[in-house]
Amino acid sequence: MTREQHGLNPENNLTVSLIQAPLQWEDAGANRHYFEQKINALEGSDLILLPEMFNSGFSMNSQNIAEPVAGPTERWLRDLAMRKNCAIAGSIATREGQRVSNRLLFATPQHCYHYDKKHLFRMSGEHQHYQPGDQRCIVLWRGWRLCLQVCYDLRFPVFSRNRGDYDALIYVANWPATRRYHWRQLLIARAIENQSCVLAVNRIGSDDNGLHYSGDSLILAADGTVLEDAEDREQMLTSTLQATQLREYRLRFPGHLDADDFEITLG
Repeated sequence: MTREQHGLNPENNLTVSLIQAPLQWEDAGANRHYFEQKINALEGSDLILLPEMFNSGFSMNSQNIAEPVAGPTERWLRDLAMRKNCAIAGSIATREGQRVSNRLLFATPQHCYHYDKKHLFRMSGEHQHYQPGDQRCIVLWRGWRLCLQVCYDLRFPVFSRNRGDYDALIYVANWPATRRYHWRQLLIARAIENQSCVLAVNRIGSDDNGLHYSGDSLILAADGTVLEDAEDREQMLTSTLQATQLREYRLRFPGHLDADDFEITLG
């Protein structure tokens, strides 16, 4: 991959909204209803982000909560994306044959892309209930190249390294409050080291595993500046990413030109 960062069209600003919310445990219908109300209240967003496993909470009951490809939640996302004329993304447990993945869906009015979580959180046994992905996924949406990541992926900087192929990193998460310091510091580091905007949405509240979530959803500029911070309460964040600002920052501080060559072996 080239080290060069391709320039963004200065007219391609991207308005993004993050919905930080509590989740109903293993109740897909109730969660869809909640998020649909929130999404209906948003106007003018190009991209709306929902937390990891937004329709169920971070449950290891994978066989019971998993939906088939093009199942009810995926269809719901696609219908909403078409109606709102935007992209909507969040992860759900998805069954494909005998395989169940923690799958980040990125629905647009025309298509539904997906990324299967690569790094499974072994401390909760996720690796025993879900199959890991083996591919990075970068989606081009309204002129922005978006790299899709899920929660625990945040701790692995090599996997998320910008190889001149994206403009913003997306993280959807169920990240517990006990490690909120790590969450915030690592997100800022990912922005700075990759010279990319970061969009990170987490949940709040408590789940049936007894874990508490403090939210801390963030929208970050490519230099690590916090543009929006949801802190620890239920709310929606909206910010417009400025293509010209990102392009000028990369030209003014072209650290990527001195980056080390490397290869990633997935599997």
